[in-house]
Amino acid sequence: MSELVALGVSHKTAPVALRERLAFTDSQAREFTQRVTATPEVREVVVISTCNRTEVYLVVGDPVRAEADVLGLLARRASIRLTELADVIYSPRNCDAARQLYRVTAGLDSMIVGEAEVQGQVRRAHAAAMEAGCTGPLSNRLFAAALSTGKRVRSETAIGASRVSVPSVAVDLALSIVGGLRDRKVVIIGAGETSELTARALASQGAGTIFVANRHADRALSLAERFGGSVVGLEGLPEQLVHADIIVSSTSSPHAIVGPEELEVVMRERDARPLLLIDIAVPRDVDPACAELEGVSLYDIDDLQAVVARNLNTRAEEIPRAEAIVEEEIRRFARWLGQLDALPTVSALREHGSAIVEAVLAENAGGWESASARDLARVEAIARAVMGRLLHEPTIRLRSHSEARGHGSLELARELFGLRDDAAREQQPSGELAEVLDLRRRRER
Repeated sequence: MSELVALGVSHKTAPVALRERLAFTDSQAREFTQRVTATPEVREVVVISTCNRTEVYLVVGDPVRAEADVLGLLARRASIRLTELADVIYSPRNCDAARQLYRVTAGLDSMIVGEAEVQGQVRRAHAAAMEAGCTGPLSNRLFAAALSTGKRVRSETAIGASRVSVPSVAVDLALSIVGGLRDRKVVIIGAGETSELTARALASQGAGTIFVANRHADRALSLAERFGGSVVGLEGLPEQLVHADIIVSSTSSPHAIVGPEELEVVMRERDARPLLLIDIAVPRDVDPACAELEGVSLYDIDDLQAVVARNLNTRAEEIPRAEAIVEEEIRRFARWLGQLDALPTVSALREHGSAIVEAVLAENAGGWESASARDLARVEAIARAVMGRLLHEPTIRLRSHSEARGHGSLELARELFGLRDDAAREQQPSGELAEVLDLRRRRER
């Protein structure tokens, strides 16, 4: 039987300094999914990595062993001890894991409730895992249902009203610090979706020349033409920093693009003019040490939470309706998952009954000297009919069990009918994983 497991960290459980160590680029996520599917207990995997979260959705055999293996891979990749992950990692299973994904896709788990960008990020993460050959029936059904739920939430509620997003909040922050943006020179580092939203928000505020500095010249040129800016390559970034009023950075670079040494030189050339840097990338584009320089004001993705509450009153009122839609869709998924989980147990139960019939017939084969072949066939038919009628009600119950106690019902059926071998029981965690689970249990008390 397969189980669904999610492992993740988000802005709710970990600071950006830790999240950036667990973040993935697209190519890194593809490589990681392939490494994870090579572990013994993992059958399907999808990795979601955004500025606010890294989550790994798994379809597994033994959930304890699978969690141990994947946590180990995550910890080694980020150079973090397993015990360090214990206080920030969350690991819901089955319907709770599905609920986590549904809420993420609907924008209910975002730093800015109802933000629309996350739905596209979830869709792309699933598509990338499919392309890498790392998904299957359960994960494909899960992600299709999550995306459908996200669409329902946004179409049936006003949770996405007023188009508030991380870039728009970044621009609000800039407004509150420097006043009006008209005729201000802004450098946007990056040319992805977040940079596009940032450029649109800045242009709506009348910001002056917008320089888009990025390795992808075609994409940068397209943005600059649309929003009235100019394109500068990354090699020209230091010169632009000298003249800029505001820097907004949102690349997918695994390393810092702006460091304290080069920025110190820039600040000397600025003749004490202040510089505002807003870094909404994860991993961060601007080295945190830059904040120590005189005249530099640096804000990262976590700092934006202080201004997130603006313009969200309407969205907050819609949260109960959105949550109700999520729960309705979770019940639908639970019914499907329960039926899927029940099939191996129902099959095993039928095989068990047939084996008993075969054994009883074999045991009594020598006691039917006077019986004809027709009589023997009739006895076998009666035995199989009794078996079928006896198992009919349990079969119906297993296929239609409620999502609230589905996994428990299946487990009980396997135990009652002896359908599980003792050797197949879950292994108890040991070593560092046991320490992680113990820390988590103590934290949850």
